[in-house]
Amino acid sequence: MALNLSQKQEVVAELADVAAKAHSLIAAEYAGTTVTQMTEMRKKARESGVYLRVVKNTLAARAVEGTEYECTKDALVGPLLYAFSTEEPGAAGRLIKEFAKGNDKLQPKIVAVGGQLYPASHVDVLASLPTLDQALAMLARVLAEPASMFARAVKAVGDKQGGGEEAAAEEAPAEA
Repeated sequence: MALNLSQKQEVVAELADVAAKAHSLIAAEYAGTTVTQMTEMRKKARESGVYLRVVKNTLAARAVEGTEYECTKDALVGPLLYAFSTEEPGAAGRLIKEFAKGNDKLQPKIVAVGGQLYPASHVDVLASLPTLDQALAMLARVLAEPASMFARAVKAVGDKQGGGEEAAAEEAPAEA
């Protein structure tokens, strides 16, 4: 179904808004993917905070103008599916990687992060980035480690000086 001018402008405006806020972009060839597979991928994308859209490359090129994804304009060739990570940088990478395992027709072509264009092989790198919860847990471990090391050191010094609590407990009954 062909879009009229106002519909095209709406698509470009929507895509530009998403691109301005997105953390990463993956464009993948999807030719040969079944409707069932696309529906499942769209459902999973909504759950994981990924904006997934199939649009003409000329409209996508106009939408990314003035954003950090402008570097992809020359690489937008062929039927492409655009996946923008809106919540976490690695979300689109995990989504595309997961669905490419079960569908050899879905082939990543472009990876863009932070204004840099990367080859399709960087989908694995992007997919391996920790989620927000994982990153916060790693940070909490790093922040808690010095305190726990200090507590172990204080306990070790106390154990060496007086024999610890056992020595104090043995002396108390002897005095009584």
